[in-house]
Amino acid sequence: MASKKTTPDQSTHDPEVRPKAARTHWSARDRLRILAAADACAPGELGALMRREGIYSSHLARWRRQRAEGELAALTPKRKAAPTPEAQRQTAELARLRRENQRLQAKLAQAEVIIDVQKKLATLLGITLPAPPTDAQD
Repeated sequence: MASKKTTPDQSTHDPEVRPKAARTHWSARDRLRILAAADACAPGELGALMRREGIYSSHLARWRRQRAEGELAALTPKRKAAPTPEAQRQTAELARLRRENQRLQAKLAQAEVIIDVQKKLATLLGITLPAPPTDAQD
């Protein structure tokens, strides 16, 4: 049994097969168009429509239910309003505070390491350190 050899310029994958399965998304307009075509189908033509559109009967059932409940019309994209100056200011302030918090946490970690080293050095040298102040406020 001889094995088939390929040259470097030959492709080893089937050009008819997509390398990665793509999830299909139908817009509300497409769904309504497909539903109208499905409603106009004569008996026996619905299967051909579903194969042509690449949908399953569960898609049709869900879309019909959504159309009946008025949800399909709600799927049309709505434009977002531009952020208000107040929202932009708050977003900038939040980003600034997060950066400051990160900087202060780094400084705190560094200070804790320094204090730990000082304690160990004092222990090695036999120096007694004063007791840390208490945070009790009267």
